Amino acid sequence: MSGVTDLLIELTELAKKRDASFEAKLESLKLKHLVVLSELLPKGSTHSRNQLGEILDRDFGSLKEILKSIWHVQSCSEQIVEFISGHGEIWSAQILNSYLNSLGRKTEWLDARDILVVESGETSVNVEWETSTQKLTNWLKEKKVSKDESTASVDTDLVDTIVITGFVASTKDGVPTTLKRNGSDYSAAIFGKLLRSDFVSIWTDVDGVLSADPRLVPEAVVLSDLSYQEASELAYFGAKVVHPSTMAPAVKDQIPIWIRNTFNPAAPGTKIHSVSSAKEPVKGFATIDKVALINVEGSGMMGVPGVAQRLFGALRDVKISVIMISQASSEHSICFAIPSLQTKLAKKVVAEAFRSEIETGLIQSVDSIEDCSILAAVGDNMANHPGLSGKFFSALGRSNINIRAIAQGSSERNISVVVAALDSAKALRAVHAGFFLSNHTISIGIIGTGGIGATLLKQLHEETKRLRSEFKLDLRIRGIANSTRMRLSKHSGSLEKEFPLSEWKSDFSINSQPLSLERFVSHVQADDIPHAVIIDCTSNEHLSDLYKEWLTKGIHIITPNKKGNTGSMATYRDLKALARSGSKHYLYETTVGAGLPIINTLRELIQTGDQITSIEGILSGTLSYIFNTFSTTRPFSSVVQEAKQKGYTEPDPRDDLSGQDVARKLVILARESGLSIELSDVEIEALLPEKLLSGSVDEFMKALPSIDAQMLQKALDAEKNGEVLKYVGSIDSKGKARVVLKKFPKNHAFANTQATDNIVAFTTKRYSERPLIVQGPGAGPEVTAAGVFADILRLSSYLGASL
Repeated sequence: MSGVTDLLIELTELAKKRDASFEAKLESLKLKHLVVLSELLPKGSTHSRNQLGEILDRDFGSLKEILKSIWHVQSCSEQIVEFISGHGEIWSAQILNSYLNSLGRKTEWLDARDILVVESGETSVNVEWETSTQKLTNWLKEKKVSKDESTASVDTDLVDTIVITGFVASTKDGVPTTLKRNGSDYSAAIFGKLLRSDFVSIWTDVDGVLSADPRLVPEAVVLSDLSYQEASELAYFGAKVVHPSTMAPAVKDQIPIWIRNTFNPAAPGTKIHSVSSAKEPVKGFATIDKVALINVEGSGMMGVPGVAQRLFGALRDVKISVIMISQASSEHSICFAIPSLQTKLAKKVVAEAFRSEIETGLIQSVDSIEDCSILAAVGDNMANHPGLSGKFFSALGRSNINIRAIAQGSSERNISVVVAALDSAKALRAVHAGFFLSNHTISIGIIGTGGIGATLLKQLHEETKRLRSEFKLDLRIRGIANSTRMRLSKHSGSLEKEFPLSEWKSDFSINSQPLSLERFVSHVQADDIPHAVIIDCTSNEHLSDLYKEWLTKGIHIITPNKKGNTGSMATYRDLKALARSGSKHYLYETTVGAGLPIINTLRELIQTGDQITSIEGILSGTLSYIFNTFSTTRPFSSVVQEAKQKGYTEPDPRDDLSGQDVARKLVILARESGLSIELSDVEIEALLPEKLLSGSVDEFMKALPSIDAQMLQKALDAEKNGEVLKYVGSIDSKGKARVVLKKFPKNHAFANTQATDNIVAFTTKRYSERPLIVQGPGAGPEVTAAGVFADILRLSSYLGASL
């Protein structure tokens, strides 16, 4: 029954402090057992119930007298605590035995104190195997126990089930004692060995041993089997497995141990045995928190025998537990991890042990780094698998996790690293996903809910389930924001778990809150999710000014917003340098050509050694649509109005018609080509007179017909010469950039575009006679959002997803 052992120990402490509440708590505990006894045993079992009731009365009476003695002397030996704390197992075993008897089972209760003889050590006990085996043999003969169920059905005098108390034992002198913490599991393994069992099953509250802590990695999987060594390693590093000492008796006799779920008995569980049959190189990951790293550094340690012995001997003398050791091959430094609570003592002990070396400068420093965690990867098949360490460290590097110390044994069964405690959960999720034991999770924040942002949400809604099932890619949308309000998910979950993404608009109108960019960004960059990306679907210059700050924080950025790459050249270089300097990614393919691979094509040309001679193109899908639709029979202003209604223009169409949008795209291509150019360097032939550039959007749209006659005359002049009007941008190898309204013959490639087509002609050293042309739709929410989605998938691949 839960909490009984802890309560019994608490009663000894209360009595020692002369706290009179111990009597009431003892009486409450007795009542709890009597109630269970009366409810569990049927009315026909009056004799058993009365008999057990008498035993409980006697035991609780004895404990009360002992606790009163402790009260009087205000002292309690460890031996007395051991005696008192073992009673919970004794009571529960007897109650269970009586219950099974009431069901008609041939059971017998075995008090382990009569059989199991142990010798206590500092933190554990040693079993007297020969004595215990002989005592058990005698007991089995006395009770006529059968190990064969078929025999029990013939001879009703034989016992087929033994209910054994866990946790308790006796010393050589017959004094009751316990097996310390985890003693019940240890009892199972001990009796499994004594009884020469086929296997031992340990019933817990999980379906088996998991590949990681499910509280930190919800996608953790149940492992079908583990070797004894793998289980020991995972248990050492804090995984919820059996304690290593528990397995020792089973390991010696090669007895398999099964970890099963009390609340889901149909689950097969995890088998722990001599050799695991699974082929995965890494079985699981575990962490130890509340760790400090101590570093001892100095030239006086180099080549000096016995330094490690002095160091760890001094720590052993004061009972400091060293969890992990890492030493430089030069012997110039040794660092080791210990529990945080022992940091101050450890530094003091090391300083005293090496006082003379510190005073003479042979040891320069004894430093500590607190608030650390140890992360371990475990698997028998890691040995002789080249590249596993690289995969492990790459997963951490992509998640921007700094490693403070590394350790790996020669068995190659374990790789351990020390990381900052704040990064512990993120690191665990990153490596778990890195080895495809769980989904690659990316936390996504979308800013901008206009045409592109809304369409992107629609596309994500349609595809995220498939990406999760086919590619183990979890695109977790955790925040949506517009210019004034935001909607954040609960905890580290996705908004999709709270409502269908197809209904985000109605949810946003009800559940959004005032926008705080700082809080929005902090929420998206969750501590327990390895990767975070902000997708800026706006044309807001203020947001692009924050890109450097976000990249510095380790947040990836994806954007169709051209403002970030067309600010000052210095800002552009800073953004590129930040993206190159670490594991952050800054993706902006859709800033030119929407979903067309224009920037990637340019990069590949340059990266493969080609030289750009010139770039010319229709770079605005909006203006492409306008001049593909505009004719001598239709007013220019009505075409612009139609383009705006279809979502082809920027929110303010003047951003397109002023030529600024084309100029910005030209600057981006120029800078990607390696040219140093500012937006002010671009010569722009504006389509609009100065008087139309001021005022609101509505005022502009009302005044736009004033230029219809002027535009009509230009169209007539072009048609007269068999030409068409196209608004193009061009740049040459010297950096001369121009945006102009230009006439092209009707057989020219630029004259044959349709709807919102962008077309870009790259003239290079290799493509000198005929330029390389990229053409396709270059405006509209669908294609631009698709381009942003492609950047999300590109980022996922960079972060280790297998697409």
